[in-house]
Parts: sequence; C-alpha cells; structure tokens
Amino acid sequence: MKKTILFITLFACATMVNAQDYLDILKVSHSQATLGNVIDSLETDVSNTNIELYMPIPITQKAVILAGFTYEKTGLGNMFFDFGEAQYDFVDGSKNLIMTRFNLGMKIKHGNNWSGTYVALPKLASDFSNLGADDFQIGGLALLEKKYSSRKVLKFGAYVSSENFGTTVTPIIGLWYKSKNGKFYVNATLPIRADVNYSLTDAFSLGANLLSSVKSYNLSNERNSDFYVQEESIRLSAFAAYGFLNDMFIVRARVGLDTTDYALYDKNAASVVQVLTKQIGNRKDTDRRNSEFAAAPFVGIDLMFRLGL
Repeated sequence: MKKTILFITLFACATMVNAQDYLDILKVSHSQATLGNVIDSLETDVSNTNIELYMPIPITQKAVILAGFTYEKTGLGNMFFDFGEAQYDFVDGSKNLIMTRFNLGMKIKHGNNWSGTYVALPKLASDFSNLGADDFQIGGLALLEKKYSSRKVLKFGAYVSSENFGTTVTPIIGLWYKSKNGKFYVNATLPIRADVNYSLTDAFSLGANLLSSVKSYNLSNERNSDFYVQEESIRLSAFAAYGFLNDMFIVRARVGLDTTDYALYDKNAASVVQVLTKQIGNRKDTDRRNSEFAAAPFVGIDLMFRLGL
C-alpha cells in the first residue's frame, strides 16, 4: 500500500516539473543503508553498487545506435527468513543479488519534433551461484519524445520485462526542462528516475534524485534454489554535486530515504503480470516467506562522466 501511494505521488510530481543537452557516458553509484523489519527489531545492512555505461553510435542524421551495459550488486546482511513463528538468517551464498544487463537499441528522429527510443534489455539477475535458464530475463523500453523548444521535452512510453514472478509493466511519463538562465533543470522519466538540479555556481549545485525499480532475482545456490527474491525499490534523496573540467566529471553526495523491500517467494508462487505495484494473477500475500523490510535513511555517492551535446 505504501508503495502504491508513493508511485501515485511521483506521477503527480511529473506534472509540476529539458531537450536534453548532455549525456552521462559513465555513472558509478554506491549507497549504504541499515534496513529494519516491520514486525520486530531485526536489522540488516544493505549496500548497493550500480555501474552504467552508455555508447551512442550515430549511423545517419536521424538514427543513433544505443549500446550500453549495466551492472548492479546488492549485498544483504540477512533476509529475515520465516519458518512459522521463528526467524532465521536466510543463507550464505544468496546474500549478494547481482544483475548484469546489456542495453541495445536505437534512437530515431521521426519528424515534426518527435523522436523515439527503442531498447532491448536482456539481463541475468540472480545470486550468480549456479547460472542457468532461470537467471535470464529480457525486457524492452519504448519511449517517445516531443520537443516543444530547446528547453522543454515531453516524454512518455513503457518498460516491460519478464521476471521470476511473471511480467512487470511500467508506464512512463516524463519531462526535461531547463530554465532560461541555465541554472535549473529537471530530467524526469517517472516512475523510474528523476533529477532536479539547481546550480549555485558554475561548479557547485544542489538537487534531488529519485531512483525506483521492480525486478526479481533467481536464487540458484543449492540450498536456496526453490526461491526467488522480488525487489521493489524507491530511493529518494537530496544531493550536493561538484563538477570538474567544465562539468565533464561530476561527484555527487546523497542522503535520503530507502524504501526498498526484498520479498522472498517460492518459485511456484507467481503472478501473471504486475503493473507498477498492482499484481494480476494467482500469487497471494501469504505466499511470501519473509518479513517486509522497513524504510530507513541511506547515504550514497555518485561519480559521473558527462558529455555535452
């Protein structure tokens, strides 16, 4: 319920918040939080490291190949595994949830100030103990953009992905906006991500950041091969950023709220489709095998290599 309310709030924010004049070629992020348990006082340390690499390759005046790679690793202290009324530390070997993904697609100018971005997103998502077919998933992104001026672009589309629980569908709406003086910008692709930034000097800026996701990890460790983890994540943060070499290299320090939940399910518990947080299918709340994680503060740092366009 709390995630549904947050998603609705994020979509509402999209209506209040540029053509984008930069591209982050490389981004490395790390965050750290101590998440609690909504039932009792159990806590676990959670670390998250994300690396994103993008390589646009122009082929014509109207078409650009988009190639990239994403690596994400989440380290969990424990999973709050439940057997009846008892709770146990889940397993050695399944505390690292890893996702590796290739991003391959095209951005095409359709004319009349319309353009489209179409990307295939095959990935491996598991504990990487014994890789197999259940670790492979594939997704796709389709995003249309309407350029209204050099400072404003409207975006809408959808992200779809196969997951261990079935299929996730995420409608997308967003806006890129930049003020006349260039000090303020918003780059929002909601509910997946958003950046709001205000430059106090040529190098120093303050802002806010949103990152969210719904994805799953197959557990292939021999002791845990009957289970998968479904991650529903919303991380909201404020940041201070400093740019070097005319903002080619940017360092951001973040502090915020991590609402990520890591739900453990038997592999025979699956829903047909999930739209945002709404599940349509045969999986029940009682199929969950661990306790819900509670929201907590987190700290993080981003390192970005950015090119102007």
